[in-house]
Amino acid sequence: MPLGWIYGKIADIRNAKFDRGKLPTRELGVRTISIGNITAGGTGKTPLVILTCQLLAARGKRVCVLTRGYGRKDVKTRVVVSNGKKLLSDTLNAGDEPVEIAKRLLGKAVVVADADRVAAAEWARGEYGVTSFVLDDGFQHRYAKRDVDIVCIDALDPFGRGKMLPFGRLREPLHNLKRADAIVITRSDLGGDIAVIKAKIREHNPDCPIFTARTKAADLQLIDRFLVDGAQGTAATDIDFRSLAHAKAFAFCGIGKPAAFFEQLRHDNYQMAGTYSFADHYVYSQDDANAIDAKALAAGAGFLLTTPKDGVKLAALKFSIPCFVVISELVLEDRDSFAALL
Repeated sequence: MPLGWIYGKIADIRNAKFDRGKLPTRELGVRTISIGNITAGGTGKTPLVILTCQLLAARGKRVCVLTRGYGRKDVKTRVVVSNGKKLLSDTLNAGDEPVEIAKRLLGKAVVVADADRVAAAEWARGEYGVTSFVLDDGFQHRYAKRDVDIVCIDALDPFGRGKMLPFGRLREPLHNLKRADAIVITRSDLGGDIAVIKAKIREHNPDCPIFTARTKAADLQLIDRFLVDGAQGTAATDIDFRSLAHAKAFAFCGIGKPAAFFEQLRHDNYQMAGTYSFADHYVYSQDDANAIDAKALAAGAGFLLTTPKDGVKLAALKFSIPCFVVISELVLEDRDSFAALL
């Protein structure tokens, strides 16, 4: 019996128990938006979490992101990653994605990492007066009740090769898209037939709104400046840009879909000398930094490019050539209609 089939049946049995009330779903006390996916690996979920929080904060909501904090030192503890004003934790104790989210949402949202998001929600309401929760990676976390269930689908690999883990990337069978209240097709400018993707979605969910989104570079920061909370851009005094005018870039990252990041850079007209990818959530050492330097110099690169998820883990490391963090943002078509769902 195929392992993927077994994985899918387990997911369906679990979902049926939630649907029939045999597994409990708990109210979080205020309006709750879930952002998740049906496939494993990077689907552009984090930029959508950030955008959703920004839209809610613009309405005057007191927003809190609830996340599990994958890859952190102790998943059994509750960690306040940010109180909305400053970072209170690091990647070791909170995980790389929660720290990335918290940095982008300073002044806009509290970020709490806790495997028990129901208990974390009750605590955060009392501690911070939260009026809106955003569940990071919440589609499969059905213990927490949500008012809006949003699913990200990556145009570059929309349905995980149509196979369940471990042979494909599906976390649960596609028919469970019927639970989604809205679907966002990310990286819509980088590939994939959007009409075909939408038609496949409609087979499982005929009525939910489908949005398309692309990612664009919004800022470029030297790593030292990126690591300063609230810093923006790269000051002219940070570096002599004339020395980089005709230089090529060498990009590296440890994310769910490194090829998508590299393709985005090419799409943004960076001249690439080379690329190198690490495992998702990779923890870098100085030896890694030295190896990146060596590869970049051997390829004729004049500077390095990486992602914010990687940048938050590079504080103690030194590079011999300038290292920049590419700050991207999600550009959502029909943004007003999306905002109206929240």
